[in-house]
Amino acid sequence: MEAFLDDWGLTLVTFIPLAGAVLMMGTPKENESAHKLIALTTTLVAAFFGFLLLLNFEFEAAGELQYVVDKGWIDIINSRYIIGLDGMSLPLLLLTLGVVPLCIVYSFGHFPEPHNPKTFLALILVLETGMLGSFIAQDLILFFVFFEVVLLPMFFLIGVWGGDDRRYASLKFFLYTLFGSALMLISFLALFFLADGTVANEAADTARTFDMRALSTGATSVISRNAQLWVFGGMFVGFGVKVPMFPFHTWLPDAHTQAPTVGSVILAAVLLKLGTYGFVRIAIPFLPEAAAAWAPVIGLLAVIGIIYGALGCLAQSDMKRLIAFSSVAHMGFVMLGISTLTDFGINAAIFGMVAHGLITGMLFFVAGSMKDRYHTLDMSRLGGLLVQAPKMGWILGFSAMASLGLPGLAGFWGEFPAILASYNPASILSAPTWRGFMVVSALGTVLAAGYLLWMLQKTAFGTPTDEFESDPHIHDVSRFEWIAWAPMLLLIVVFGFYPNLIFDLTDPAVDKSLIIEGFSGFSAGDLGVETIADDARGCLDLPKDAALRCFDMLRNSGISGVAAGS
Repeated sequence: MEAFLDDWGLTLVTFIPLAGAVLMMGTPKENESAHKLIALTTTLVAAFFGFLLLLNFEFEAAGELQYVVDKGWIDIINSRYIIGLDGMSLPLLLLTLGVVPLCIVYSFGHFPEPHNPKTFLALILVLETGMLGSFIAQDLILFFVFFEVVLLPMFFLIGVWGGDDRRYASLKFFLYTLFGSALMLISFLALFFLADGTVANEAADTARTFDMRALSTGATSVISRNAQLWVFGGMFVGFGVKVPMFPFHTWLPDAHTQAPTVGSVILAAVLLKLGTYGFVRIAIPFLPEAAAAWAPVIGLLAVIGIIYGALGCLAQSDMKRLIAFSSVAHMGFVMLGISTLTDFGINAAIFGMVAHGLITGMLFFVAGSMKDRYHTLDMSRLGGLLVQAPKMGWILGFSAMASLGLPGLAGFWGEFPAILASYNPASILSAPTWRGFMVVSALGTVLAAGYLLWMLQKTAFGTPTDEFESDPHIHDVSRFEWIAWAPMLLLIVVFGFYPNLIFDLTDPAVDKSLIIEGFSGFSAGDLGVETIADDARGCLDLPKDAALRCFDMLRNSGISGVAAGS
């Protein structure tokens, strides 16, 4: 079984949902039960193989890629089918494998107009393949293909099954993300032409390569500083739009508000994580020197996003739009952790991705169920949910408490470590600047408590309004809703009480991603410092002047990524 999983595990996990979508295309549209069965079965089979990968994963070697497959693909451009899994990508892979089947179960009782389960479920399966592939790809072109596969299914989910302004929201989502992807692709091509894969610690066969293993272990160190800054800038916009970071965020509230419920859940739980994952998997490990130069911009925009998103929440009257703006604020904490360029900050960011996916996904689930019952999410018309549907009201309250960062729930570990990491950013960065970011971001937690408690008070407390007081359609949590929500609620508690389930998994991979190969060959005298700290892993762990000298020495040596004496 281990040999089978090594060769086929990741491929099966990724493409089984796509196979299910193809099978559904050959099934008559009228056979709704068959489409439900195919969609649920394929996602559960994919989740089962993901569980087998988890059981056979070598946790003591979480920093190394496992289940690696390296096969020829597009030889003319030296792009290969390379996939692998480590501690950084495993939590996000499992998050995707868990959320999608829950969304499908939920949709059984909530197919939005114009109904058509065949196409609706098939699009979700295609979407799942794109998301899973993005987390395991180890070739830039392969990553880009998977990254773009998610675009069209979500475009159609919003544009066909969305709200009254669905066409505007879907087109805005499409254009924003397509623009970001174009800049990202240009950056990938620049890396292909400027890097030297033969000097990497995990060397490629040729100088020009899309192999992410080579590009993250020294192949890019030969690129000039100015070129690195431009290349990183392209990736910054490409990934920043997907996060989305301020000021690239304006597509998100419209997309969330108009998307069908499961579309909003998948968008919040997984799709936004493709952007933050791109930063920690590609942008920072590939171009650490440029990352240090861009870090103040990332940190500044992150804290602006935290405050702006929170203030935007306080200005909303629509419950779903409020939750959408809260995503801007919460993803700001993730980006703040990333901007510190430390293992602690990036570990906090990855935990924040998982926590945000579970908690905000739950909030959108509850909002969607309320919309089905009340046919509105205007908070001025709502109220008394705890009276009419007490179980749903308590679930909404629980999710709101988790979102505001209550200790003991997963949201706390998604925010507090990111704030704390800002007190001691990487040595190359300005500590006073990040401590200023820390203070401002901490204020964001206060605002978060304000807008979430305000939302809860407006929708759940009090007595039902006259409009809905005697409405027979308002009922408590249904069977399908319980099945879809219970696992997410449980995980919010489990990760809140035992965060090391994720931290122990991600830390080795994050630590490895920040190691700059070839650094160990330099002495303190070479770098112009009296001593080098024992725990220094690369140029980022040096004061700014010494760090810049370190990067120049790596660039001039032309042997970055080759261990000393090899």
